[in-house]
Amino acid sequence: MYAMMPPLPSAAMSLLDPFGFGRAACDYWGDALERGTLYLDVMRQRGNQYLEHIEKTKPNVLGFEAEVLLDGRDLPRPVNYELLRILPPEGVETDPNSRPFVVIDPRAGHGPGIGGFKSDSEVGVALRAGHPCYFIGFLPYPVPGQKVEDVVEAEIAFLRHVIACHPEASEKPMVVGNCQAGWQIMMAAALEPDIFGPILIAGAPLSYWAGERGRAPMRYTGGLVGGSWITALLGDLGAGLFDGAWLVQNFESLNPANTWWDKQYRLYANIDSEAGRYLEFERWWGGHVALGADEIQYIVDNLFIGNRLSTAQLVTSDGRRIDLRNLRSPVVVFCSRGDDITPPPQALGWVQDLYEDTEAIVANEQTIVYCVHDSTGHLGIFVSGSVSRREHTEFTANMDYIDVLPPGLYETTVTPAETHSDAELIERDYLLEFQRREVEDLDREVQHRPDDERRFATVARLSEINLGLYRLCWQPWVQALATPESARWMRRMHPNRLGYRLLSDRNPLMGAVPVLADRVRRGRQPVDDDNVFRALEGVMSTSISQSLEAWRIYRNGLIEQGFLTFYGQPVLQALVGLGGDTQALRRRPGDEPEHRRFVEQRRRTARDRIAEGGEHEAVMRSVIYVLGGAPASDERNFKRLRASRAELEPGIQLADFKHLVREQFFILKQDREAALEAIPTLLAGQSAKQIDAHLEHIDHVLAASGELSERASARLERVRGLFNAAKPKRAAGSRSRRSGPSTERDG
Repeated sequence: MYAMMPPLPSAAMSLLDPFGFGRAACDYWGDALERGTLYLDVMRQRGNQYLEHIEKTKPNVLGFEAEVLLDGRDLPRPVNYELLRILPPEGVETDPNSRPFVVIDPRAGHGPGIGGFKSDSEVGVALRAGHPCYFIGFLPYPVPGQKVEDVVEAEIAFLRHVIACHPEASEKPMVVGNCQAGWQIMMAAALEPDIFGPILIAGAPLSYWAGERGRAPMRYTGGLVGGSWITALLGDLGAGLFDGAWLVQNFESLNPANTWWDKQYRLYANIDSEAGRYLEFERWWGGHVALGADEIQYIVDNLFIGNRLSTAQLVTSDGRRIDLRNLRSPVVVFCSRGDDITPPPQALGWVQDLYEDTEAIVANEQTIVYCVHDSTGHLGIFVSGSVSRREHTEFTANMDYIDVLPPGLYETTVTPAETHSDAELIERDYLLEFQRREVEDLDREVQHRPDDERRFATVARLSEINLGLYRLCWQPWVQALATPESARWMRRMHPNRLGYRLLSDRNPLMGAVPVLADRVRRGRQPVDDDNVFRALEGVMSTSISQSLEAWRIYRNGLIEQGFLTFYGQPVLQALVGLGGDTQALRRRPGDEPEHRRFVEQRRRTARDRIAEGGEHEAVMRSVIYVLGGAPASDERNFKRLRASRAELEPGIQLADFKHLVREQFFILKQDREAALEAIPTLLAGQSAKQIDAHLEHIDHVLAASGELSERASARLERVRGLFNAAKPKRAAGSRSRRSGPSTERDG
């Protein structure tokens, strides 16, 4: 080994190598050899870690201790899911009467645990905030015959159990669904809306045809292979199981520069410091799981290609329609422009699919909040420590506020507290602010194109044709030839799995690697960063990465252009039944006459209730009116709004308080002038002292956000006038009796 060779005298080196290039080259190649040996040893450790992980009965990568409360295999409709209670680490206390948090991990090729991967994670944030925390994970293999609908019913059962564990908690559980778990939990909430508190879906695709041209090439995958018949083929070859490694391979192909070079070179270049982080992540990334063939076929046919979730076309086996407009819990959508797996159009497009305008959202009493990160990738949305410390911390801290937000569409931004002039009113390092938005404002993110929609509708029709032909002509033969043993060998020989096995201790050729690596570590001599050859290595690495990135851009362009050209042919569209019929593309629930009649009925009901109620309705109507004129709303208002809940009516349940806020908001939305003029009527019977107390309370609420804008101040003055007008007038007789003695003295 180079590190064990005696160095030449410096004088001799100066004569032989006056410019130092030879010495720099020797140092570099010695360091490169050492790094190569250590890199190979990390690959060996990765392989051993992979084998140890997949051989566990219940593998996960949770960074917290947990206990199993319910096993999904014991349910009436058994599934391979389980409900775990997270045990708080030492020094962390949780309040059993606080709102429970339930985190659900994605089952999209990888094993469970990424939502609680480390201390700065969704689970860690909830625990530090004092909330009891639960986790819904899964086992590596599905129960035979398990279906997506069974999983949804299991998650409903788990949530009911969590509620039963906290009978004294006044709020329903907050549910966090990551990626694939996001659309799954939205299906569950549409079926059983009454058991859900606020829902946070992070990086979850719900509108699968949506996307920006030039980005998100994964949405073209179904069209490239002619539909879902390839999914059925892989499920049949797997003897009823679909290997999740195929999904992981699709993810990796999106970024060849990172998959084939950057990730591995980062480890090689920083082998002395990067090994621990690399192995920690690979324990999850390489933990492939299997899905049932029926499960993945349902997902591909109805979601990825059919796009039936966001258009209310899914129906359960017992006839219940899965309509996301049934949700009554606030929905927080967290996505990122740097996410190439679930870009913002796919995370937010469902809102435009379901609602024509914001008034329809309000009529359905839905609160939808979205936050678009500028740069983090798909995994960073629910794994990155910086994201957890900022966005997830703010979401968790403000869930009670989000839970009582009036219906509507909001965009959130997270800003440092020190940037605000009244930073002393902010409890944490960041402030979560809410901006009202209209459905039309989503055009910037969703970028809907009717011509692209026609192409994806063509893919869906062609997929049905090809799947039918496969099932008729080839499926019986494939199923007859496939056996459980052949399926097991096919999984073992998948490139993504085989790479781990070959570089492990089970390969006899790796036997010398740990010995050499141990010797290198004892005599390690890393080269200086200013070594010219180390610098050239970095330049070469950058060149390779840029070349692969250029190839990605070129490949994606070819894929997109090929897709648009092929599926844009009028003849093909006519052959699959889409010739000129724009209504045949897909169902748009928001455009249907029944929904328009529902919205109009809600408007009439709100107008009829303008003068109904009392002082509580008057105060809440006034607060909403004044805050509605402000450019943004944030947690500082909620601190006072929460106090108003206790002051208005001690002991009022959160559900009743939410109803009060939402009803008054909707009334103001329908006829603001009539709603304001009715305030004196609502205050009838109140004494002047009581009305003054109400005004003082309104001032108290509004002061939480600092100084009011000019427009909000003008609205507050109007409210004062309305409240003063409601004060009872003194009787004429009492006025004369009080003024009588004064008159006599004057005389």
